[in-house]
Amino acid sequence: MDFLKKNPSLPVFVAVLIVFTVAVTLMSEAYGAGAISTSFVKTLGKTLCLALVAISMDLVWGYTGILSLGHFAFFGLGGYMIGMWLMYARTKIIVAGSMAQATLPPTSSEVSDAIGTQIFGVVGSSDFPLVWMFAHSFWAQIALVVIVPGVLALVFGWLAFRSRVTGVYLSILTQAMTLALSLYLFQNDSGLRGNNGLSGLQNLPGADGVSQDFISIWFFWASAFALLVTYLIAAFVVSGKFGSVIRGIRDDEARVRFLGYSVEGFKLFVFVLTAIIAAIGGALYYPQAGIINPAEVAPIASIYLAVWVAIGGRGRIYGAVIGASFVSLVSTWFTGGQAPDIPLGFYTIKWVDWWQVLLGLSFVMVTLFAPKGIGGLIDLVSGRLSPNRRGAALGPDAGALRQEEAKK
Repeated sequence: MDFLKKNPSLPVFVAVLIVFTVAVTLMSEAYGAGAISTSFVKTLGKTLCLALVAISMDLVWGYTGILSLGHFAFFGLGGYMIGMWLMYARTKIIVAGSMAQATLPPTSSEVSDAIGTQIFGVVGSSDFPLVWMFAHSFWAQIALVVIVPGVLALVFGWLAFRSRVTGVYLSILTQAMTLALSLYLFQNDSGLRGNNGLSGLQNLPGADGVSQDFISIWFFWASAFALLVTYLIAAFVVSGKFGSVIRGIRDDEARVRFLGYSVEGFKLFVFVLTAIIAAIGGALYYPQAGIINPAEVAPIASIYLAVWVAIGGRGRIYGAVIGASFVSLVSTWFTGGQAPDIPLGFYTIKWVDWWQVLLGLSFVMVTLFAPKGIGGLIDLVSGRLSPNRRGAALGPDAGALRQEEAKK
């Protein structure tokens, strides 16, 4: 009961998510009336995954004060890890089917060479790189979804935090890490097909007889469940003493260190945890998208992630979900050709070209005039307002509900 008292948004979020999941299922083409197309079910599933990675960004930035401009790289790594298994297993089925018609049964080495040629022929190779050594094993690749981003975050975070790099310098370092990873993946000899990336991920191995409408709703359910678990974990992390300490680090790191807390340890834990959460989101997102390439790991994607959280309202878990969902769905509407062009006579505004400009302006407007983001509107409705400080400063984070947080 005390946990729910500290997180009044939790039961509301759980109820809304359950109702939303059931409604989409009943209106889907697979299990319902067909009012929602399969492509839109995939869009909704991907939106839930983006909300998941937005929660990770809110934990590391909104609650701990670390503006990471590289968290989408962990999201992409999760997609690459599961994509390797999907592409290998799917190609193996195709190769085995074609070679079964041969007079003599193929050897295991011949099958492996044929799979390698199918996958890496696009970059002029047929040999499996070392990074694909576990691609044949589903459970090994599932483990790598967590291990690879987790180890990268652990090493990077340990080096950065022990050196006490903070503020804008830390943000630049996270962006440099993302840029280096993106440039590496663009190379054909990276072992991940360079600029071509991994494709055909929407085709589940062994599910040839299952149509995409069923597969899309299954991934939608998995994404909804992952978001629910992530929200519960995030609510638990920010509650109690641990949550108070990380918020203290956000507001005054030197004072928290003076009180005897291991600031670096707290920051490293949150950084690694959120990297793993982001990677799980990526592992669910890209099978629904069907393809992943190095552009998904580029620094601009992590900047967009920060924009989503700011628009939704950082320092509020539900704000991150609202921001990511709002921007994702509105972006789909503008860039999918549904938004009508606006003819001005001398010029026609095409939203496909101007959407990113509109998103940037929205971020600037929110930063200047509504630091609480969309989540601030929920605060108004619920009466959860910032205290009247009689002119006293709210501190370095104007959007934080300090008095409410002090009760946790």
